[in-house]
Amino acid sequence: MVLTSQRSKRQSTGARYKAYRGKRVFEIRNRPMLTKIGERKVKVTRIAGGSVKKALMSDKLVNVFDPKKKKYSKVEVKTILENAANRHFVRRNIVTKGAVVETPLGKVRITSRPGQEAVLNGILV
Repeated sequence: MVLTSQRSKRQSTGARYKAYRGKRVFEIRNRPMLTKIGERKVKVTRIAGGSVKKALMSDKLVNVFDPKKKKYSKVEVKTILENAANRHFVRRNIVTKGAVVETPLGKVRITSRPGQEAVLNGILV
């Protein structure tokens, strides 16, 4: 079954809208990209107008900002400690925005959206 971004089939009262057409190609949306820890892999997708979107499938490096020193450094991710999006993502090593990861510098909170921006940025906690 195709995921689409059509309007809901139900009204706020629970009544059904009358279907006025079927699905359209421009309404198709992609499945969520679940970014994992591993060798860097980026998925490139063509979108309307010939542009491209990049989604991060996996990466082991994160750009870390240290607020005390006001410096950036690129370090390796050891493991995921917690993820507010879904507690099962920790066990599956899935990185999303807001996830807390373990690095040699300490705990880092991810501030970028890796499935949308194809980069892992974080800030030292």
